[in-house]
Amino acid sequence: MSTVTVTVDGMSCDHCASSVREELGHIPGVKEVDVDLASGQVCIVSDYPVGTAAIEHAVDEAGYQLGG
Repeated sequence: MSTVTVTVDGMSCDHCASSVREELGHIPGVKEVDVDLASGQVCIVSDYPVGTAAIEHAVDEAGYQLGG
């Protein structure tokens, strides 16, 4: 198992978190996505390491951006 935590900018409600969770969940190997709306932190648990490009693309598809 692999775990990575990223920051997503712009989320402000449960619908935002749900959109990000759904898009990240489409990445092959991803088993769990935990969103902390208050901090913008998103923890992704997967069967194997997920590339940053795949995470960035999924977050973009949800309408948000990775934090710096």
